[in-house]
Amino acid sequence: VQLQASGGGLAQPGGSLRLSCVVSGFSPDDYYAIGWFRQAPGDEREGITCISPSDDSTWYVDSVKGRFTISRDKTRNTVYLQMNLLKPEDTAVYYCNARFGSDDYWGQGTQVTVSS
Repeated sequence: VQLQASGGGLAQPGGSLRLSCVVSGFSPDDYYAIGWFRQAPGDEREGITCISPSDDSTWYVDSVKGRFTISRDKTRNTVYLQMNLLKPEDTAVYYCNARFGSDDYWGQGTQVTVSS
């Protein structure tokens, strides 16, 4: 299983970025949750959003609710994170994650920097 994240970069406060994560290696019938984490310097990695494999319901941490949107294109095995109204405190390395049973799989991380 491999997860390849992309789309990070520099944005101004109030701006937008879209992250993508291509997932490969699962069988078509595998049932896995997919989500995004982030880790700022000196902080622990935190989960910020995920999609349930059962009903595609979504969850967001309070700090990103109303600003970030997770979505999934199953035909392209890709999950997206649309980030709007970015704030300097959103600066972090962002990781996509797939959870299959008790196993966690991680992408390589992509840097997001929000600064004027």
